[in-house]
Amino acid sequence: MPEIKENSLLKSILKSKWYPGILQVPVVIVFAFIMYELFFGPIEAHENFGIALTWVLWWPLIPLIFLLFGRFWCGICPFGTVSDYVQKIVGNNRPVPKFLNKYGIWIIDIFFILITWGDHVYGIVESPRGSGVVMLILAAGAITAGAFFERRTWCRHICFLGGVAGNYSRTGALELRGTPEKCNKCTVAACYKGSKNVPGCPMFEFPRTMDNSARCNLCGHCVKNCPDDSITISVRPPSKELWFIRKPKFEESILAIVIMGIVFVQNITMLEIWDQAQSWLENALGTHEYAITFTVIFLIAMAIPVGLLYISSWAAGKSNGESTHMNFARFGYALIPLDLAAHMAHNLFHLLAEGKSILFTGMAVIGMNVPEKSTAFFSVDTIQILQYILLGIGTLGSIYTAYRIAKSQYSVEKIKGSALPFICLIIILLLANIYFFMLPMMHRM
Repeated sequence: MPEIKENSLLKSILKSKWYPGILQVPVVIVFAFIMYELFFGPIEAHENFGIALTWVLWWPLIPLIFLLFGRFWCGICPFGTVSDYVQKIVGNNRPVPKFLNKYGIWIIDIFFILITWGDHVYGIVESPRGSGVVMLILAAGAITAGAFFERRTWCRHICFLGGVAGNYSRTGALELRGTPEKCNKCTVAACYKGSKNVPGCPMFEFPRTMDNSARCNLCGHCVKNCPDDSITISVRPPSKELWFIRKPKFEESILAIVIMGIVFVQNITMLEIWDQAQSWLENALGTHEYAITFTVIFLIAMAIPVGLLYISSWAAGKSNGESTHMNFARFGYALIPLDLAAHMAHNLFHLLAEGKSILFTGMAVIGMNVPEKSTAFFSVDTIQILQYILLGIGTLGSIYTAYRIAKSQYSVEKIKGSALPFICLIIILLLANIYFFMLPMMHRM
């Protein structure tokens, strides 16, 4: 592998005594304001500034942040910041429970699925009070974990956004690593243990052995603590980390393919044909209970991509001799670039078709008259073109990742047979996404 070139500017920022506090404080203040708006502002979603800031601005931008800066958001997240503060005051710093260490990723997978299901069944995104309750639950979970357990147990093992951040951050353009030559001579491990003035890694990471960015939140603690100036911060090609996963995990690949199914669900429920499809399903099931009909569609939307990945893994095994389970775990990571692109493409609609609602609801907060105008920045046709461009970039990233994974693991004669089934799957998922984005979508705001 080529030598890593350190970025001195980024390192100096992480090393500053003001970082990350200088960003954490304003983020907490903004979060407190959003919570106030969600609970005490207008009850209609399209009039609530907190809803606009959360679901029209922050949620669409968060995947882009993961791509550009890795898991940086987790370092300044208001939930984590408040949890850290509580931990300093009343923290018991108990060890992480064994079941969280063993099943944490599965818990994150289930948590993410339940949050998405709850949103559609109970209308969380369209309800300021509902969104506020979800935020309170997340804050309470982070605070409770901080009060009882060491470091950021919540962020590492439970938080659903942390799980998504972990997957997407593997495509991130920033990389933090220890320098092997220096780390091998180190006897104090201050990067992990901490020092008198700066705590150790809140995410339980040891830069000396790190080979991925899935759990590094770029908090800068290790940079400040290292006595040998061993930590490097560098810019890398997006998705490069996915090509060399040494210990692939089945549950992380499950999350990758499930996210694709969830994006399908998000798209389907915003289409104008959704009401017709729902009526047909109600007649087929003999029930008008929305929770039941949505759950059926939700399970199908997740099961189909999982089944296709399983079939692709079985087909690849005929060439490379690996088990279906191992191919599923290893090549599931190849779907992450397309996952990220599809997620960003879906969110792009909210940002560009509803983005002016941020301005309008903000004007209402300060008592200004709100004009009766469209909330869109661009036409639907322009947004669709941008969505297709994102999908194209993500598809190329996933195809190349599948090829590089095969190249790094198998002999020359096995590369084609190992990668081809997954390339076919990626193209199928691309076509499905294109089809959904071609159909007219309804606004939330």
